[in-house]
Amino acid sequence: MARHRMFVPLSIYFISLLVLTSSLFAQSKSLKKIHVGVPAISMGNMIIFFTKEAKLFEKHGLDADVVVMSGSGISSRALVGGSVEISPIATPTVMLSVVAGSDMVILSHTMPGVIQSMMVRPDIKKDEDLKGKIIGVTTFGSLTDFLVRHLAKKKGMNPDKDFALLQTGGDAERLIALRQGKIHAATLSHPAFILAQRAGFVPLWDFFKEVDYPWSEIVSRRSTIQKDRDLIMRYMRAHIEGIALFKKDPDLAKKVIKKTLRLDDDGLAQESWEVFAKYRLAAPYPNTRGMKTSYEYVAATRPDVNKYKPEEFVDASFVEELDKSGFIKKLY
Repeated sequence: MARHRMFVPLSIYFISLLVLTSSLFAQSKSLKKIHVGVPAISMGNMIIFFTKEAKLFEKHGLDADVVVMSGSGISSRALVGGSVEISPIATPTVMLSVVAGSDMVILSHTMPGVIQSMMVRPDIKKDEDLKGKIIGVTTFGSLTDFLVRHLAKKKGMNPDKDFALLQTGGDAERLIALRQGKIHAATLSHPAFILAQRAGFVPLWDFFKEVDYPWSEIVSRRSTIQKDRDLIMRYMRAHIEGIALFKKDPDLAKKVIKKTLRLDDDGLAQESWEVFAKYRLAAPYPNTRGMKTSYEYVAATRPDVNKYKPEEFVDASFVEELDKSGFIKKLY
């Protein structure tokens, strides 16, 4: 009798285990694979890492492979080549690619401006002092390259003659190069520009204040959307929920910030969260009005860009559907 009583629950245990294993297998089979290109490890792209850490991709049926690259130029080539399905690529890079014949499209601008500063050595006190100097950017064609060139021209300087631009890598690499004296100035995002300030460097340009540029884009391809719209819609749900959770859960946000940026400073992590939680847009529609700056920059080398309407570079239907359905409102 004793052996019989033990046999029944043991049978139930194995049956339950079989059902659970089958369920987990079915769940993993139902997840759609998506490759997400990330141009740089930075606060600007932090929502992607946060969404991954919070398992929101899985919640919305995605098995997301986050691939870190070096600059929007490389990410755009990966997107066009089909290595990734979605990536935060700088608006001017998207526009140049479309004018050249690609089918890239901007689905969202998640920030109203770009939080970056030009950090310089203390002996550089005004714009003219940049002449003959070396400025570190991520890569040519990247956001940092665009920002320096655009603002330099706005200030009456010629970025191809007055100073040299050097491809230096991400924030960490640019900060190291600045400290080692290999470059005289560098565009740095938050919190790297705070670390540069602590090391004795000073801000010369504040791109958030001086450049009207909607930022932190979500970009895909029209052919990808046509082939599998559900894949991209799942991504948009996860990313937009990631923005909401980032705003509402500072503890998890700071944990991910510190892990991703390899940051040990609690105060710096707190400040980074406060700045980006404040400015992240809950309903991040593509900002066609704010694309004027990008038009001006692209037109310098491709004047035929002016033949295109802003709407030809964007697809607002994803954010619009999530907004009108009440999905975004429920997150808050």
